[in-house]
Amino acid sequence: MMPVAVLGIILNMKSPPRVVTEVDILNDLVAPDEPDLSPESARAILELRFRQRAIDRMSELAEKNRQGILTDAERNELDRYLRVGNFLNLLQGKARKSLSKVS
Repeated sequence: MMPVAVLGIILNMKSPPRVVTEVDILNDLVAPDEPDLSPESARAILELRFRQRAIDRMSELAEKNRQGILTDAERNELDRYLRVGNFLNLLQGKARKSLSKVS
C-alpha cells in the first residue's frame, strides 16, 4: 500500500493493479534488447515484408479512418494489421541489434 496525505491525514491507498498489455507480453517474448539471433536468422527476419495487396489494404483502411467512415469490422481489421506490424517491428529491431553485435 502507498501512504497518501490528504489534508494532513495519512491514508493507506492501494495502487491500481497494472494492466498487462499485448506489447508487454511481446516484449517479454521477443526480448528486443537482447541481440541473440544468429546472423542468418536476423537477415531472414529483416527480409520479412507485407505484400503489396496488404499495403494497399492498410492504406485504404487508414484513409477511411482519417475520413471517419471506418466500420467496426474495418477498425478491427486495421487493429490487426497494426498489431502484426508492431510485432514485425519488434522482431526486426532485435535482428538489427543482433547484426550490429556481429559487425
